[in-house]
Amino acid sequence: MSHYFYEITMLFFVYSFLAWMAETTVAAVKNKDFRNRGFASGPFCFIYGFTAVLLTVFFQELRNDAFFLFLGSAAVATAVEWFTGKALESMNQKRWWDYSGKRWNFDGYICIQYSVIWGLAGLLAVRYGNDLILSLYHILPAIFGKGLIWGFMAVGLLDLAGSLISVYHLEEKLPRVFQWNYRLQKWTVRLATKISGSVENRIRKAYPSTAQTAAADGEKTAERCSLVQLFWLFVIGAFLGDVVETLFCRVTVGVWMSRSSLVWGGFSVVWGLAIALVTALLYRSRDKQEFHIFWIGTFLGGAYEYICSVFTEIVFGKVFWDYSGMPFNLGGRINLLYCFFWGIAAVVWMKVLYPRTARLISFLLKKTGRILTVFMAVFMAANVCVSMLALIRYDARGRGEEAVSGWERRIDQYFDDARMQQIYPNAKTQ
Repeated sequence: MSHYFYEITMLFFVYSFLAWMAETTVAAVKNKDFRNRGFASGPFCFIYGFTAVLLTVFFQELRNDAFFLFLGSAAVATAVEWFTGKALESMNQKRWWDYSGKRWNFDGYICIQYSVIWGLAGLLAVRYGNDLILSLYHILPAIFGKGLIWGFMAVGLLDLAGSLISVYHLEEKLPRVFQWNYRLQKWTVRLATKISGSVENRIRKAYPSTAQTAAADGEKTAERCSLVQLFWLFVIGAFLGDVVETLFCRVTVGVWMSRSSLVWGGFSVVWGLAIALVTALLYRSRDKQEFHIFWIGTFLGGAYEYICSVFTEIVFGKVFWDYSGMPFNLGGRINLLYCFFWGIAAVVWMKVLYPRTARLISFLLKKTGRILTVFMAVFMAANVCVSMLALIRYDARGRGEEAVSGWERRIDQYFDDARMQQIYPNAKTQ
């Protein structure tokens, strides 16, 4: 596990640096001026490194299937690009890039041309780039390689902290971090040959088309999608998802079957997270035409379900759904029909259910204040923790491992195999 950590971290920083070089060079050619394209002061574009690691971890089993590796890489990278753009806009009320002038764009943050580029880049990275980078890394002496990675991590964290300080204008409160960040920026100036004198100015130069997208003066506070609202959307979405899947199994298979992700109550975490994420991402685009939302929901929903499948298998050693018997499936993790269901669900949610649910949440918060929210947050946190421990022991018992510690014996007492099979009837050891 330690060896794997160092390899993943090396891939993160190498791809971050290579992306910085590529972005900066393209901007220089396009604008006839050498410009740094990174958010941080150092020569890194961290979002590319994060995306490369994400594709490396979740798409290894697609390495020999170029077509689906391309599609998966395009879907995940596009989702990351969209989410990053939304997050950065919310952070300092600026649009950091704008594809509105390009054909087949959505919300100005993503477009089909760049999605194709991300798919090709992910394909090359997973199939060829990772092996090349790690082979060079393994040439280094072990001590030197590990020390280099820890140095990169220290520089990266301080760099990111300093850049955030500049964005939020907190220089006076944390002067030492800002000064260190400024020195790193000066070193990057020498590497890049020309750059502006401060992080904020450099960001504006890197994105000369940056448009202020602060909320209109007449926008109401109630129109914002707060973290409290997203939490309640997660809870309500998890509950509704469990109900929908339970009824779907009854209609199609003819049996009542538990579809819950948690040991207490009927909550489907996959659906809850999906509802919260799609609302956060599509909130400001909810007035767009239905076919836009449908295709975005289909595209991102399939990528999301695939990642959830791989994640649960890696963490818990269980396969919670398997579509191998259905046509147009990918590794049994997703299939085309259910991807279309994600698209339909996105349209129905944003156009019909979300406005009513938002009013319900506002009513609950108005009547109960924060008391009900705090209670539900504590309950859901405990529910998730206990469910994870129960699944870990369920998998361990399947391998013949006896309970050793007190918590293991307690979990085995309350969540034995019979109860776990009742809660997770489709879970099978991989």
